[in-house]
Amino acid sequence: MKYILTFLLLSATVFSQNNYPKDYFSSPLEIPTQLSGNFGELRPNHFHAGFDYKTQKKEGLNVRSAAEGYVSRIKISTFGYGKAIYISHPNGYTTVYGHLSSLSPKIDTYLKAEQYKLKSYEVDLYLKPTDILISKSEIIALSGNTGGSDGPHLHFEFRDSKTEEIINPNLFGFDVDIKDTQKPAITNLYVYPIDENSVVNKSKNPYMINLSLQKDGNYNTDKILAKGLIGFGINTYDLSDLSWDRNGVYKVETFLNGKTIYGYQFDSYAFDQMRYVNALIDYERYKKTGQRVQKLFMKTPFPLSIINKYAENGKIDVSQNTNLTYRIEVSDFNSNKTIITIPIEYSNDAATDTLKVNKSKYLIKSDKEYNFEKGNWSFFVPKGTFYDDFYLNFEEKQNSLWLDNEYIPVHTNFLVSVIDSISSKEDKEKMFIGSIEDKKINFNYTKLKDNTFSTYTKNWGKFSLIKDTIAPSIKIAKSIEGKWISDKKSIEFTISDALSGIKSYDGYLNGSWILFEYDYKTKKIVHYFDDGVVAEGVNNLKVVVADNVGNSAIFETQFLRSQIKK
Repeated sequence: MKYILTFLLLSATVFSQNNYPKDYFSSPLEIPTQLSGNFGELRPNHFHAGFDYKTQKKEGLNVRSAAEGYVSRIKISTFGYGKAIYISHPNGYTTVYGHLSSLSPKIDTYLKAEQYKLKSYEVDLYLKPTDILISKSEIIALSGNTGGSDGPHLHFEFRDSKTEEIINPNLFGFDVDIKDTQKPAITNLYVYPIDENSVVNKSKNPYMINLSLQKDGNYNTDKILAKGLIGFGINTYDLSDLSWDRNGVYKVETFLNGKTIYGYQFDSYAFDQMRYVNALIDYERYKKTGQRVQKLFMKTPFPLSIINKYAENGKIDVSQNTNLTYRIEVSDFNSNKTIITIPIEYSNDAATDTLKVNKSKYLIKSDKEYNFEKGNWSFFVPKGTFYDDFYLNFEEKQNSLWLDNEYIPVHTNFLVSVIDSISSKEDKEKMFIGSIEDKKINFNYTKLKDNTFSTYTKNWGKFSLIKDTIAPSIKIAKSIEGKWISDKKSIEFTISDALSGIKSYDGYLNGSWILFEYDYKTKKIVHYFDDGVVAEGVNNLKVVVADNVGNSAIFETQFLRSQIKK
């Protein structure tokens, strides 16, 4: 009780301050710090929320609590952070540990009890301060590769316990563990004509600028000849001394004749701002080339808190008799800085490279809502779905809806619907709106009301109404029917579904529900016998797997097992 009172009092004190303690938290791993990803790094549809610690390309390293506190949340998911632990600390911050392979015994005991009570592997549990107390540097888990991880590593992040804003770990003194004497690298620089009257170097299209490396590691460029509103964009990354992974930069600031006109700095941001990464980058170039060019201007302002507010929003008005000097400064957290200096001069030269705009009859204004219908299909766009205005490509053919706008970033869900007045009630129960990509069908969660199927999505492409009557597949590598398997620690199956995808997987041992852990990357479900459900001698096992439209498959077998150690 004394601990809890202290916890609450300290939390209230810290929330009234904006200081980040530098010596309060320790590293979650026992090995030297090497990062494969840092805070704010640009990822598909999101900014990275913390540090990705390298774990020597293996699983099973001790993960320790960065400070004392209590386990406030345990989230187990087949995607995202996989097995994750959240620890709330008395100073008002929460640390998060993701992609874990296993949890410490006292945390795992609590988790297993809840999973068996809820009869689900995937759970999202919120705990009371008295449930599981944790001391500083206590081993809370082993590192792993669960969830959406591309390889073994530990995801580690900080959050404000009250607001849940994500905070850069470097602000808590973690920068001292990362040796970094290298300047950020600049691989490309682009200049953008922003409106229809703008011209840059006789072009109305984005134009790549040659960089000239100077002896001090900074860059100069040739003179830019322009008129009208223009802006710039860079492709940049940062390296540390002990790792060759290309991480994100910490700070970008731009100056026009010495005056700051734009900048952003990765200190903290809210989860609902994650998708603004698609507004920050040149999204069309990213979709075409995979290159994430960070735009140093906002054509249409968007509320991303890392961006500092300036009247110009990074846009440069090049008017007659103008000579300007534009400077870009790119910094990492250790204050290593790379500078680009760009001279700009007014030119009234006509454009020889004209802007190619594929206009349709559907002009979408980002600040309005729209509802379109063609054939049996409809498409509803709420206000604020997109960042900028654009011409929509929208048609119905071959009983499908085609939304061919892959170079336009989508911020919030839009609604796709289709009416089916022909199919029987039984058939409709097995149908969903699928996204077709290179002949592959992707499931969209679909609702049916009367004769209308509808789904919310952020993805463009081809949409079709798909019927799925095929049950999932359940396979075991080697038959155990009638066999003694006393030497086995677990039993595993491979499960898959060809169309709508796996929705649920349940196992029953001698009539009682048992826990199976699921890894979507390997398509395997595993039950560990140390759960203590297995009986001495004969055991009857049933596995039931269902897909997203209700087709199910059942696998049954009988095996023998002894728990008596010889």
